[in-house]
Formats: sequence, structure tokens, C-alpha cells
Amino acid sequence: MRAIVLVGGEGTRLRPLTFTTPKPLLPIANQAFLERQLTWLDRHGIDEVVLALGYLPDAFVERFPDGRFGDLKLRYAVEDEPLGTAGGIRYAAEIAGIDERFVVCNGDVLTTLDLTEMVAFHDAHGGEATIHLCRVDDPSAFGVVPTRANGEVMAFVEKPPAGRAPSHWINAGTYVLEPSVLERIPPRLTVSVERETFPRMLDHPGNLFAFKGDAYWIDIGTPEKYLEAHADVLAGALGTPPAPGAVEAAPGVWKQGPVSIAADAHVEAPVLLGPGVRVASGARVSGSVLGPGCAVGEQAAVVGSVMLEDGCVANAASVLDAVIGAEATLEHGAVAAGGTVVGPSVVVAAGSRLSGARVPLQVSTTQ
Repeated sequence: MRAIVLVGGEGTRLRPLTFTTPKPLLPIANQAFLERQLTWLDRHGIDEVVLALGYLPDAFVERFPDGRFGDLKLRYAVEDEPLGTAGGIRYAAEIAGIDERFVVCNGDVLTTLDLTEMVAFHDAHGGEATIHLCRVDDPSAFGVVPTRANGEVMAFVEKPPAGRAPSHWINAGTYVLEPSVLERIPPRLTVSVERETFPRMLDHPGNLFAFKGDAYWIDIGTPEKYLEAHADVLAGALGTPPAPGAVEAAPGVWKQGPVSIAADAHVEAPVLLGPGVRVASGARVSGSVLGPGCAVGEQAAVVGSVMLEDGCVANAASVLDAVIGAEATLEHGAVAAGGTVVGPSVVVAAGSRLSGARVPLQVSTTQ
């Protein structure tokens, strides 16, 4: 069975991290998100994946130069201009010559959905399309999908006002589709599968069903959710170990290779330390993920945060609920807190104070 993964978006909500790296290639607990998604697809019998590309397509080819990920064959469908979710699906299917039932998933959804069970549900109900639904406490920011008792979709309600949603079950971004759905999508046009294609299918009863599941699910597309996904993985949401090759050195303290931790440093679970991480005297690392080669200076603190590869926190600097991009540096005494995202290779000057900031360039004054 084949799958199309929609990875063409610009990831604007995760800027500045996505200025140079497509969102699906950003790491989740030191493994590229897309690699986690491909591993999941492989586990459920997918043997070929078509990546529907748009933004920075060369980055994907460079990541998978032989067109494979493990046993999975990869194909690339590069859009000259954005075609929307439905347009991207049709274009990718044409490029790959898909003419049988297939799976579609969004390139920013981390989930443990039992895809095998969902496909079986789809086959048993005989519709053209099946949508995965997950339950959320507050559906006001999502597309809500009320259903009949047999799972048939009744309606689509986009971002209902708080307290007025007809259901708490939302479109979770994974679909099982028959090739006939492709005929419903105009070629070479920008079309949304969620807002146009699926709603139009409601005119033909018995064609569109929904599969409800209680599996882990999160959209990683904002800094807050990106941090939350890391915390969830550290907490075991995807099982253990939290990253390939990680070894539990102490309860909840995972290492992916040799690390250097000073005798009087404080490393408090849950944490994941990539190979080559250095934690200096008096430093504190708690509830965080540090990528390969990261350094935490004397008396520095990294709490509830993510540091990407070769990030550096100098002496007495603090990272609190923030994301530090690859090769970025916080100089002496600087603070990044409250959901701040520091871009790749940025230098945050000594003494700076950042809260809720997006930092694509060097910071030289207190903010």
C-alpha cells in the first residue's frame, strides 16, 4: 500500500526555525519528525511514500539521497506553485501513478494512530474516503466533524465558537482514500481537501466515513506544540526509548552517546542528551532535550526546553520553556523564556532578556 505525505508547507508558525529547514525535517527528540512519521507508516504496511513537496524541496532530497528510508521507497512530487491539500494529493498521485486505495497524512501530525485498524474500518464500510478523528477538549481551533452512529460523516464545522461545537471530535489529518476521490479534485488548481473536496462528498450519502481513535495525537506546528511534543515523547507517549539509540543512564535520563556532565551539575529527569553534549559545573538541565554537540555552561539552566544541534548556553545563561536553534548561542547571563524561539546560528548577546520572542537575527540589546 502507498501513502502520500503532505510536506509542502512553509511552516510559518515555527519561524525562524523553518527559514532554512522545512518543518517536517525539524527534530522531535533528536530525530527528524518526518523520519518518525515514515517509521510509523512502515510499521503499518506502507511500502512506498510519495512526498508532496513545495517549500525547500531540495532539503528532502538531500536528507534521503537514495530515495529510501529503511525499507520504504520514497518518491518526490514537487509542486511549481502551492496547490492546497487536495490539489497536492491529486498531483502527487498522478506523479506516482496511484490507481488503488492509498493513505494520506499531513506532515505535521505526530500520532500513534493504529493505521492498520483504520484501513480495516475503511474496507468494512465501503466508502470512498475515511477520515481519522481525534477528541480534543477545546475544538474551537479545529475543524469539527459530527458523525452518525455508523461513522458516516454528517457535516464539517470549521472552528466553532467556544462552547458551541456540535462535537469534540476533530479532523486529525490522516485519510484513507479510494482513487475515485482523485476524480473529484480539479487538476492543477489550488483546492482544499478539508474545506472543499470532503464537504462536497456529503451530497452523496455513504461515501464519507470517520474513524474515531483515542491514540496519541498532536500538531507540532507552533512553538508551544513543538515544545509539548518533546515533553510528551520524553514522557513516553511514543514508547521507549524516546529516540533511536538512546540508553537510560538513570530513571528518565536518556543518553544517545558519550556525554560530559560535571560532578556537581544537576540533570533532572526527564531529559534526552544527544551525543557529545557537555554540561558544566553547577549547571541545571531539567525536562529538556539537548541535541548532538550542545553545551551548557557553568551555573547555566535549561528547563522545559529544546536545544537543537550544537546549540550553546554560556555561563549563567538560562533557557526556560524555549527553543534554541542549531548552532545558536546565548552569551553570558542571557535569558530566553516564555516560548521564545531563537533561530539557527543566532547569537543572543550577554545580559539580554527574551520572553515570547522570535529571534531570526543577532540580539545585541536587552528585550
